[in-house]
Amino acid sequence: MKPRAPRISTPLLSLLFAGLILISGSILPSRSLAQEQGIENLKQTGMAFRAVAKQVSPAVVFIKVEKEEEGGVMSPFGNNPFGDEFFRRFFGQPPQQDRPRQQPKHRSKGQGSGFIISPDGYIMTNNHVAGDADEVSVTLLDGREYKAKLIGTDPATDVAIIKIDESDLPFLKLGDSDKLEVGDWVLAFGNPFGLSHTLTAGIVSAKGRSGIGLNDYENFIQTDAAINPGNSGGPLVNLDGEVVGMNTAIFSRSGGSMGIGFAIPINMAQQVREQLVKHGKVTRGHLGVYIQDLNQDLADSFGLSDTKGILIAKVIEDSPAEKAGLQQGDVLLSLNSKPVGKVSEFRNQVAMMLPDTKVKIGLLRDGKEKTLTVTIGKQEDEAEVAVNKTGSAAELGMSLQTLTPELRGQLGYEDETGVLVTNVEPGSPAADAGIVRGSLILEVNRKPVTEPEQVQQALKENPGKPLLLLVRYKDGTRYLALKTE
Repeated sequence: MKPRAPRISTPLLSLLFAGLILISGSILPSRSLAQEQGIENLKQTGMAFRAVAKQVSPAVVFIKVEKEEEGGVMSPFGNNPFGDEFFRRFFGQPPQQDRPRQQPKHRSKGQGSGFIISPDGYIMTNNHVAGDADEVSVTLLDGREYKAKLIGTDPATDVAIIKIDESDLPFLKLGDSDKLEVGDWVLAFGNPFGLSHTLTAGIVSAKGRSGIGLNDYENFIQTDAAINPGNSGGPLVNLDGEVVGMNTAIFSRSGGSMGIGFAIPINMAQQVREQLVKHGKVTRGHLGVYIQDLNQDLADSFGLSDTKGILIAKVIEDSPAEKAGLQQGDVLLSLNSKPVGKVSEFRNQVAMMLPDTKVKIGLLRDGKEKTLTVTIGKQEDEAEVAVNKTGSAAELGMSLQTLTPELRGQLGYEDETGVLVTNVEPGSPAADAGIVRGSLILEVNRKPVTEPEQVQQALKENPGKPLLLLVRYKDGTRYLALKTE
């Protein structure tokens, strides 16, 4: 009798068969728990974006503008649907050899974005989109079109307010741009290249960007959310669907997004909006000082332990600053008990204050802290809180001369006394520091000078030590810490 083969149960056969298939690679292993969680998180992020899009898009508008221009130009790039400002902000000026030729009177067209900020039809957009247009039309997500009225513009911040005659409109809630942090998710809405109601996502990559050269008052939010021509005036929103900025420009060498876009903080835009709606224009505060950021050399020259604060290079005569007792050489530390930031931030804060507002300014003078109360004045035409960039050098490289009455009149220094810089050696530290031929040295180490010998004597008395120079230029006055070694 032959021995019987061992009996294998059906479940066991199934298990062995499954194992063979897994070993052979015919069936891929299942995802790990971590992978499943990662995919689920991505799905949740996508759902969040989807929810914000549904919430925000109905209040985003497509803006078309027309303007009649005298002696217009024909673009070498062909028909330009975005207007001349498009080229300045996204491409730069056309090459010199391709300068457009003069044309007779014509109607130019442009387009951009905006967003509704109240149910009765107020819309916020950029000044460069709608500011100088003769006709402005607005298209909503549902296809409704309206003619819009220009309420007011502010070229200094690139903000404009327009209005359509309608009620019960969808509108966006304005958030608090001061609460934004680098790394926060943001979504940009608009109509890039005329492609209606587009959404792009990214993060806040930097805050407080200034010196870009687009506006007089800059405090841009920088984002890598794709912003392209036609996005101008559209909202930048957080994941709660609140507007935190208004898209206004990009840094680009190609005309398209390169990952660096700029948006006006909504807190700044909102302050402008309130004045435009109420008065049709913006009135700015005036302090009356020339100011500059501190560097380490200047801090050392003033006996400061760090570079915190803003240095007053000049106080304008009969200004609110002079009346309150502010002096040249004071270091501003606080505004209404809050520490001052950089010059651009302080300048923006003062400019947005209404005339006759009383503020408390904390400062450091000759090593002692003081607090003064200043009544903000009214700015007329130009920005009255002037900005001066700092400079420093390792050694001197300049020729000096007494300021004669003839030179005083020729150079516009009628009310000044000092030592004239007649030559600066090219490539020298003095040149690198910003000292130029024709500038006027007013003080050395906080002491007035009128003769070249006084400057030379200061050099002998301070070998190897930086000289603190107060220098007058045609466009302002600033301090320089000039090293002599």
